[in-house]
Amino acid sequence: MVPSHWATTSAQTPSRRRGAVLERAILEAALDQLGTVGWNGLTMEGVAAGAQTGKAAVYRRWPSKEDLVADALRSGLPDYDTVPDLGSVREDLLELCRRARDAMYSRPGFALRSVIHECDTVQAERFHAVIIKGVVEPTLKMLREVISRGMERGEVRHDAANGYVFDAIPAMMMYRSKICASEWTDRELEEMIDQLMVPLLRPDGP
Repeated sequence: MVPSHWATTSAQTPSRRRGAVLERAILEAALDQLGTVGWNGLTMEGVAAGAQTGKAAVYRRWPSKEDLVADALRSGLPDYDTVPDLGSVREDLLELCRRARDAMYSRPGFALRSVIHECDTVQAERFHAVIIKGVVEPTLKMLREVISRGMERGEVRHDAANGYVFDAIPAMMMYRSKICASEWTDRELEEMIDQLMVPLLRPDGP
């Protein structure tokens, strides 16, 4: 039997994506664009092409580039709700640093950094809540828990739970990443914990 024209065409044409499947493809394409061409190079047309859909499908869901990027970042940020508990404050902090390093160099991490580094002040305000809720607050929560457990074990001095201590690791990692272009090897992370954080936290002082 000779196949009908309809059957032949259906076999050659992929099914049309809709709903959540299409939205996920668009968000993934936005993350890809941010990681390759950055915030300044990202266009709604480029995202539509990457998602293999029409520009109208993107604008129907996200009326602006800022709206699309905010949702793409939310969808791609890692889950920070599991705090390491390896038996010592050194090992816990080291594991947190490894996770942060891997997140920074993941696709969502590159996307987030392109937004932070390239947006002007007005644009950056649009993403402030995304960064605070998705990155800063979860990171601080984990650091507090690790340091509090260290206090209970007698490894950490009792006045160490303050903003300066909590800022030390994120500030160092961002500085070395942005200014020094360091990708933070495992050895460098160990040196930061052993030479900075352990002396800073221990009960007998730095």
